[in-house]
Amino acid sequence: MALSLLFVVDPIDKLKEYKDSSVAMMREAARRGHSIHACTLDELAYSGRVQARAHRLRITGEGAPWFEDLGAGTMPLSGFDAVLMRKDPPFDIEFLNATLLLSRAVAEGARVFNDPRALRDHNEKLAITEFEQFVVPTVVTRDIALIKQFHRDEGDIVVKPLDGMGGTGVFRLTRGDPNLNSILETSTAQGTRTVMAQRYIPEIVRGDKRILLIAGRAVPHCLARVPAPGESRGNLAAGGIGRAQPLSDSDRRIAEALGPTLAARGLLLVGLDVIGEYLTEVNVTSPTCFVEITQQSGFNVAAMFIDALETEVAHA
Repeated sequence: MALSLLFVVDPIDKLKEYKDSSVAMMREAARRGHSIHACTLDELAYSGRVQARAHRLRITGEGAPWFEDLGAGTMPLSGFDAVLMRKDPPFDIEFLNATLLLSRAVAEGARVFNDPRALRDHNEKLAITEFEQFVVPTVVTRDIALIKQFHRDEGDIVVKPLDGMGGTGVFRLTRGDPNLNSILETSTAQGTRTVMAQRYIPEIVRGDKRILLIAGRAVPHCLARVPAPGESRGNLAAGGIGRAQPLSDSDRRIAEALGPTLAARGLLLVGLDVIGEYLTEVNVTSPTCFVEITQQSGFNVAAMFIDALETEVAHA
């Protein structure tokens, strides 16, 4: 049965079609005959019910232009078979407001993935604290003195904002770092912004692994994002090189421990970040790496995702 799907995304003409996971989803869904629509956050509204100015898309194939806009019309979100919230971070006030609108849409009968309440409840950095058996020593605070004590205790730490993406604002502080005070003052905005500090994990040199969970089950390959020379960040946006590889035994243990719990909360798609044997992030807003894993391993991640989405809609 053909489904009507709405993707809530960044501006459609700004998506990098050659590597964007949302585009991979759209292509796979269109191949199966599903109807594809898209809107941005500013095209969501409430007027008696939650609605969107939705653009009907025809997916034209590989390369640019990869879509044709067949026109836009205002439709209630409950009129779609599924709404896919795929807006990239940062999780700012407008993202929060969008999840509140989406929660209202859920109350009106819309099927939204990932569930908007779950998006609000799972800060991508803080969510790891629920699974402390897989986490290195960590502090979350805006108290500079507390971070300095943690640095003295651990000797080599990483400090990062709670709302960043792509490695932005991530700093490594080794013992005796002459920039310690300046970096902590900047990271915490002089003690007014909460950050996360963690023990540095040396295994980062072998890659920051993105493990995808779909409906609670792990994709059999992850993408190890290996830092560029002289870098301590593996993020592709920071110059890291992505290498698809089979999941290790420890990767599977983490995935099997978290998968059912997160899926039960309405998180159809999750991206776990793992360095060595340690969980570092639980990505729920718009997990990526579909294209890289598929191209390098031959495993069709988008097909697994659309299979799961079709199952969810069928069981609604």
